[in-house]
Amino acid sequence: MEGMNLKYGCNPNQRQAALLMESGTLPIQTLNGEAGYINLLDALNGWQLVKELKEVTDLPSATSFKHVSPAGAAIGLPLNEEETRVFDVPKTLSPIASAYIRARSADPLASFGDFVAISDECDLSLAKVLKREVSDGIIAPSYTPEALELLKTKKRGRYVILQVNPEYEPPLTEKRTLFGMTLMQERNTVVLDSSLLRTVVTKQKDLPPEAIQDLLVGMVTLKYTQSNSVCYTKGGQAIGVGAGQQSRIACTRLAGEKADLFHLRFHPKLQNLRFDAPPTRQGRYLFIEEGIRNETLLSKEEQRSYLNDVSKVSLASDAFFPFRDNIDRAAQSGVTYIAQAGGSTRDKEVIQAADEHKMVMCMTSIRLFHH
Repeated sequence: MEGMNLKYGCNPNQRQAALLMESGTLPIQTLNGEAGYINLLDALNGWQLVKELKEVTDLPSATSFKHVSPAGAAIGLPLNEEETRVFDVPKTLSPIASAYIRARSADPLASFGDFVAISDECDLSLAKVLKREVSDGIIAPSYTPEALELLKTKKRGRYVILQVNPEYEPPLTEKRTLFGMTLMQERNTVVLDSSLLRTVVTKQKDLPPEAIQDLLVGMVTLKYTQSNSVCYTKGGQAIGVGAGQQSRIACTRLAGEKADLFHLRFHPKLQNLRFDAPPTRQGRYLFIEEGIRNETLLSKEEQRSYLNDVSKVSLASDAFFPFRDNIDRAAQSGVTYIAQAGGSTRDKEVIQAADEHKMVMCMTSIRLFHH
């Protein structure tokens, strides 16, 4: 049985930890550092997400993982001047670097100490971005020599760098040992593509290509997010992920608050902030978020006025919406397009709510629970 010893398990006191293959060759190798148990959970879930997102969109893809759920995920669309300024990044970036910056910028506070997964080769452009961020590791199919050399200097030489075989396909069934017993299930091989968005149940039917792309980003992200979960997307990136909540409305509220914070970072009043001392980048993010939440930087009226102009946001859900309260809350965050499984006893009420808000809603008939 081939395997890899790990630094420790979920906690440092859990000393015996390893990654094992029952048969065949291990599809990942460590190029630098020493991975822990949670690092591997993040890396393997993250790699599946970006591999699938690349297949669906045909664009370089990246995700920023924390505690087995994505803090953000995105495709490599170019950044405009405003995004470059708000995200505080270099003007010249490779597509894979742009994908990661979009993924990390969804929730930069949550991405602090993340594990990165990318669909394409890690180049020097991305390595330079990662060098300045607080991050625990990365998994990628390959690295340019210059990128690898730079990343090996990160975290005093302890940055975890994993290389994955992009041709590897796991067995159809997967197993998990829990409390001395083994659970087994068929791996979730459902293909998420635009065909799932054909069943539009609202009066509004127009689903532009940008919305289709955003809904696909949302659905693929949810496939690897701890349930219950919903994902707000816009511009080819997640802007709010609500993961692991016990009720659907809690997911919708949590992710909606994140999406609102994302948009408010673009408020004109926040673009010329001055600090008494040069803050760290993470300190700047925290200062702005706290200033929004406690209304010292933007009043509640200023926030609502700005958010009222936000539109064409997409929202994907990993299961059906049981009540219309989710739709009403989504409308407050500028949601125009929705993809959900459908199948609730209150589907008619949910559709009616979407019609009242002039939304386009697709029912996919696919549940995407992930645990």
